[in-house]
Order: sequence, then C-alpha cells, then structure tokens
Amino acid sequence: MATPVRNRSEILFLYDVTDANPNGDPVDENRPRVDEETGQNIVTDVRLKRTIRDYLIDYKDQEVFVRGITEADGKLRTKEKRQEELGATPEKVLEKCIDLRLFGATIAVRNQNLTATGPVQFKFGRSLHPVEVMHVRGTTVMPSGEGRAQGTFTEVYVVPYSLIGFYGVVNENAAALHRQLGWENREVWLTQEDVRLMLEGAWSGTKNLISRSKFGQMPRLLLHVVYKGGNYHLGELDHLLDLQTNGKDGRQLRSVGDLTVDVTRLAERLGANGRRIGKIEWAWDRSLRLSLRGKPLEAIEQIADGVEYEQLPL
Repeated sequence: MATPVRNRSEILFLYDVTDANPNGDPVDENRPRVDEETGQNIVTDVRLKRTIRDYLIDYKDQEVFVRGITEADGKLRTKEKRQEELGATPEKVLEKCIDLRLFGATIAVRNQNLTATGPVQFKFGRSLHPVEVMHVRGTTVMPSGEGRAQGTFTEVYVVPYSLIGFYGVVNENAAALHRQLGWENREVWLTQEDVRLMLEGAWSGTKNLISRSKFGQMPRLLLHVVYKGGNYHLGELDHLLDLQTNGKDGRQLRSVGDLTVDVTRLAERLGANGRRIGKIEWAWDRSLRLSLRGKPLEAIEQIADGVEYEQLPL
C-alpha cells in the first residue's frame, strides 16, 4: 500500500554540464541562461521537471500528464483531450499521473478550472560559479534548400563547464491533494513512493539526457533531508556550499576535477538541527570531491552526527 507523505523534506541536487547547453533561452538564440550581474548559469525549474518527466515515461513506465504528443495533423494534443483519454474526471487523472501529484495541476472540468499546488517545488538552479558561454560555428554537408549546391553554416551556444545546484522542498501540507480541491469522498495523496521515483528521475534522468545539445550532463550529489515533523525545514541548503577552485576563476573551470565543494557550513547547520531530522537519503558520485573542515570527506555519514543515513539505490 502506498504511503502518504506526512513529513517535510528538502532536496539538494548538484549536477554538472560539460560542453553543452543545460537550458537555452528561446528568445535569445537559445543561449544558455546567465545572470548578467553574477555570471552564474541559470536553469529553470521547468527544465528539471521535464528531465524527471521524460525519465519516468521512458524508463519507469509511469503515466505522465504533461508530455508533448503530436496529433496526425501535426498539432500538439491539448490538455482537454489528454484529460479525456485518461478518464475524464479530475480524481482519475490525479490518481494516474505522477507528475500532477508531484508538481501540481490545473484541471478543467465542467467549464471550471481546479488548481492544486504541487507538493514538490524547486527554485531555479544556479551554477556555483560564473560561467563562460562559447559560440561554436560549424557547417553541414547537405544543402538545406532546393537549388543550393553547398551545405550551410550552423552555430550553437554551450558552456564549457557548469556545476549547477538545485534546491527544493516537499511540502507535506500540500501532499493531500484532495483537501486542496475540496473533495470529501475521495483521497489522492502524494506518496513516499512518488518522491522516491522523482529523486531517481532527477539523478538518472540527468545522466540520460543524451541529445546533441544536452549530452554531457552528470549527476554529482543528491541529498534528501527528511524531517521528523511537519511545518519545519532549514531552507536554502544550496547557499551553504562553498566552492574551492585552486585559484582559478569560475569561468576557467573545465571539468569536475578542477574543483572541490566545501560542505562545512551545510554540515554545521544539519548537525545543529539533528534532533529534528528523521533521516538523510543520499547519492554521491565520487568524481565530485567534497571537503569538511579543511579535510577530504570520506563518507556522507560524516556530515552530521546522530542522524540516520540511507543511500539511494540509483
């Protein structure tokens, strides 16, 4: 039996990008998004949710509501038609579609929109350092139009390297989706099993972004901090990391081997609040070096004493 989410939890997810475009801006020639003040690479929460959705569709055989389905006439299938094919009633759609239970939904029924706030919310991801954006030109072998005898020029924008941090919260108060929608005779919950699949989708989905513009992304660190009670979380775990780059400017970084992430401030906050933490679930690619109080971190369990740890089976 599925277990409803009844406790608050936080997510810290780090992944990196090498010679790729993690999230292009369609109104700016699809350039990687960059904060002009800080030079940090920005990735929207929508991009991460798409990564998770695509993984759940392609690898876990999960029903997902928000997906691009092309009709015979070349147009994308509408939300209304998608809802109809899944069972028409909002209850059935929420029960079937894991992405709606995770990220929320606006469902049309009888000329009325029902809106449920997603229990899982992510901030925009940001690189932990300023990045360089490279403009790469090339050519194609085949002509692109009738009457042309030669290939055409191509151009792409990529970042040589970017270590990106995402922060999210699983809000137990929004996990009872039926309460948000005022349903008295039907319960629809976000479950712990849904959250586990979402974490797997973030990690393994990032690794499986194998397309020309996205290939070169690797998950490096995932922490899921589950609290013992509700209505409490530390907040902004992504702000508690410090990057050590051996004297290099962030724009000069080219691989995960060029840096170390210092988790000292994160460890101090988690340790000081250990009595409130139920457990920390984690995944760590050892290619990313972590340090604690000036020394290499050998095991995630060293971060905070007196806390239960569980390695995610990713």
